[in-house]
Amino acid sequence: DLHHRFSDTVKRWWPDKGTFDYYTALADHDRILHGRHLNQTLTFYEGNATISAGSLHYALVSLGTPNVTFLVALDTGSDLFWVPCDCKQCAPDIEFNIYSPNRSSTSKRVPCSNKLCQSKCTGASNCPYTVAYMSANTSSSGILIEDVMYLTTEDEAVDAQIVFGCGQVQSGLFLDGAAPNGLFGLGMGKTSVPSILSTAGLTADSFSMCFGQDGLGRIIFGDKGSLDQEETPFNPRPLYNVSVTGLRVGTSTDTNFSAIVDSGTSLTSLADPAYTHLSESFNSQVQDNRDPKIPFEYCYYINPNENSTMIPNVSLTMKGGGQFSVFVPIAVVAQYVYCLAVVKSSDLNIIGQNFMTGHRIVFDREKSVLGWKKFDCYDVENSTTLPLNPRNSSPAAAVGPNSYTPEA
Repeated sequence: DLHHRFSDTVKRWWPDKGTFDYYTALADHDRILHGRHLNQTLTFYEGNATISAGSLHYALVSLGTPNVTFLVALDTGSDLFWVPCDCKQCAPDIEFNIYSPNRSSTSKRVPCSNKLCQSKCTGASNCPYTVAYMSANTSSSGILIEDVMYLTTEDEAVDAQIVFGCGQVQSGLFLDGAAPNGLFGLGMGKTSVPSILSTAGLTADSFSMCFGQDGLGRIIFGDKGSLDQEETPFNPRPLYNVSVTGLRVGTSTDTNFSAIVDSGTSLTSLADPAYTHLSESFNSQVQDNRDPKIPFEYCYYINPNENSTMIPNVSLTMKGGGQFSVFVPIAVVAQYVYCLAVVKSSDLNIIGQNFMTGHRIVFDREKSVLGWKKFDCYDVENSTTLPLNPRNSSPAAAVGPNSYTPEA
């Protein structure tokens, strides 16, 4: 007999869903199944699977000697990677691992003289860090540490020396369940792990993330995507900022704006005039009755006697002409109730996880372009990569009007 790995028959051999052991088993399974097909790129040693939980995608990362594993949130909107460490104020009742430099034989404290130290300290003292995030009163602070992060190619393990934050004090949403086991910054800054890996010559300066509609995904360092993907240039800003030249809703096309592409934001947020054009065009083409009692602004009641309902197609035209289809613009929030899953913003336009669902997104920092392609995250496809040593249906995001937005 054939059984899905989460069927009742198989569950007796799998840890309970949502536990740390569950995510470890899931990543191990995927690493065995797919790892041998990867090109000369780098993935986490624990596997390249990412898991959607709440408003963020998470991956398993191993650090130190002996190695300790962390379930970290992946955030393209910030740079520094940090984990809870020698905690003075960390997430309460945490059941995950805590890092301590004194327990790792390969750990080194980063001095103020290190080029990655961005504090105004001097000399050989420990380099302190503080990162404040956009979400209200949310921050992490501590000291910088250098230690081993365990990665793998298709053929061999790679012990990469990286610099990360020993997060001793967290505040705000980090104390309320957001990223309780650490935040993995994937931004453009020199302290981000993609920057450190490419500077060390371990990978190309590029990485990809795939967002599946089942909540699972992939992350691959050094992946430059495929020759047939769509691309648009990044704007010269510190974040992954792109220009949208058209917003199409059904038969209506209008407006242009710039937006940040951010894996750390669950629901796309738009400021006017883009928000008004999208929401009013969507509303004018929906045939279901609007339900005003839901926290989202535009929600609709599905007639239970109808076999199906018509949802207007939504797509973005990017600078250069590439078409970015939004496969799941809605969130089903209750039985027979769905909402346009876009939040109105006062200033920033952010393309969040829900708009990226169903795509492989390539953050190619060498070419300074964003690439994308409709993709099944379980498919394996040849990608344009560099060798190890180049010198030789429903959205996966949480369906709530308030998204965690951790850009620094």
